[in-house]
Amino acid sequence: MTAMPISVSIVEDNPGTRNNLVKLLGGEPQLRLLHAYASGEEAVRGIVSAQPPDVLVVDIKLPGMSGIECVAKLKETMPDLRVLILTTYQESDLIFNCLRAGANGYLLKDMPADELIQAIQQVHSGGAPMSMQIARKVVAYFHEIKKPQPDAARLTAREQEILELLAKGYLYKEIADKLGITLNTMKSHQHAIYEKLHVQSRTEATLKFLGQKLN
Repeated sequence: MTAMPISVSIVEDNPGTRNNLVKLLGGEPQLRLLHAYASGEEAVRGIVSAQPPDVLVVDIKLPGMSGIECVAKLKETMPDLRVLILTTYQESDLIFNCLRAGANGYLLKDMPADELIQAIQQVHSGGAPMSMQIARKVVAYFHEIKKPQPDAARLTAREQEILELLAKGYLYKEIADKLGITLNTMKSHQHAIYEKLHVQSRTEATLKFLGQKLN
């Protein structure tokens, strides 16, 4: 028997990139392109109201709802949905926020077309494909979290709450608004967090905090 094509949908806001992906994936006989969405909101509405694809290919930086938020929202009701991140961003906090949200693979957009097709097939089969640069960051991260993280135990409940929101991708101003505190108070918490964790950036603080939680 001939295997059924893998159904795929795309979430990509850049029209040129979206059209290229439509041509590439739509012309691959082993795949069946369902939809190409221009925003996370559009994808959530469309996928929730219709049959979900076997694999969803998502960019991170989208207008309005981010790709991370889109994945997390869909995973709430479709935990078995297979998601492949396809982006230009290599920041560690974005990588791990995507994985925490439920992404199954993380690729950079400069990869060859045939490798993207293979990655979709791998995700559909239960794999977790990653670009080499991303895999190196993940390996380094898990080496790091094996080390004791006593500094995180010094954080207050509010500081831990702030780090939880940072790990979900919120900006400092958004966190201040969400918690009902001033931006100056938020900056004071930021300074205290950096000092207690012995870090110099949001990314370092988030990764160190997540490392302590995963141990």
